[in-house]
Amino acid sequence: MRHARGTRSTASAVFLVVLAAALVVGALVAVFLVVEAQRATHAEAERVTAATAVTLATSPIVTVALASGDTDAATRTLEPYALDVIAATDLDFVTIMTPAGVRVTHPDVDQLGGRYLGTIPDRPSQLTEVFTGTLGPSVRTIVPVIAEGGELIGWVSAGVTIESISDTLLRRLPLSLVITVGLTALGALGAWVARRTTRRIAGDLPPGQLRDAVSSYESLRTLGDALRAQTHEHGNRMHTAVALLELGRSDEAIDILTETSRQSQSLVDQVTARRAGDPAVAALLLGKASQARERGIDWRIRIEPDTPASPLSAVDSVAVLGNLVDNAMDAVTDAAERWVEVVLQPSEQGGILLEVSDSGAGVPVELGERIFEQGFSTKPTGAEGRGIGLALVRSVVLDAGGTVEVRPDPTTFSVTLPPRGRRPW
Repeated sequence: MRHARGTRSTASAVFLVVLAAALVVGALVAVFLVVEAQRATHAEAERVTAATAVTLATSPIVTVALASGDTDAATRTLEPYALDVIAATDLDFVTIMTPAGVRVTHPDVDQLGGRYLGTIPDRPSQLTEVFTGTLGPSVRTIVPVIAEGGELIGWVSAGVTIESISDTLLRRLPLSLVITVGLTALGALGAWVARRTTRRIAGDLPPGQLRDAVSSYESLRTLGDALRAQTHEHGNRMHTAVALLELGRSDEAIDILTETSRQSQSLVDQVTARRAGDPAVAALLLGKASQARERGIDWRIRIEPDTPASPLSAVDSVAVLGNLVDNAMDAVTDAAERWVEVVLQPSEQGGILLEVSDSGAGVPVELGERIFEQGFSTKPTGAEGRGIGLALVRSVVLDAGGTVEVRPDPTTFSVTLPPRGRRPW
């Protein structure tokens, strides 16, 4: 049986995995929150600049001042007005200009009378863009000012610099940080709880030894069931034979004992004919034969004498074969024709091919690989529906470098194991 190379317990491994997952989730949430905050801040800047520019473009003060055609008079009227708007809206600039783009207002008085730095639409329309002007890169919206007769008399541009947007984003980051730290702390708490829970169940066993412990338990369970059935069957036949002898019907008693001996000897001959056989597997097969007869199942077995030795330990061999046979017997419980067949023979690669077939209804196509998942079971929950049998089978087989698959018509679980000594590590 393969044991864990390291000494870290299963509980510690669970703690580290859950904690790592919590850290990854926390990092992803942090990135999402930062990106979303950046997007929201930029979108808010676009909304504010557009709303302000539209409002100013329709303001009577602006339209009257620009309609006069006197830029100096317009500046004296609109510059204080624009500065008040900037202060009230937390914008970085409001530029009112002539149709040709000559500035009438600007936060920097030295820029008055200069040309507007930005895109002026070819026709009167609203435009929002990111452009580098006298104050640096900014999000800005330009809106036409239209006189009552429909004539273009000027433009209004309102903007927020990228630096201001970044400052707003930085003010929002602490909230994102608090959310991220909170999620990570909850994840760490969950990892601690998972570690305590796992330790109560598994103690300080490393993962490999925990798997071995489960395998040992499953081996003892299935072998115990098989031997119990065998003992029960022989006990019934012996009681019947003794009763017949007491009644003086010795011929019938001899027939019963002879038939019992013949059936057992036939199976023993097949099991012991295999040169590289495992006594534990032999005992399991003999016991399962009795268990099948006890449940009214036609037990079929074919073992090729030249089947090589298994790379699995006795415990793992019993766990794999026992779980597959138990599942097959459960599958034929309600079948009209009830049979289970076990075939053990050399594989094409020189290893072992184990096949367990049954006459049951089969595995639904939609379940696919789910039947091999830990905790999944088509049986009712409880002692008979643990959901670890096939998961354990696949774990043991894959760990040995083998494969396991299921085929329909009839339902057949096929396990291929490599020759002994050819391990994947």
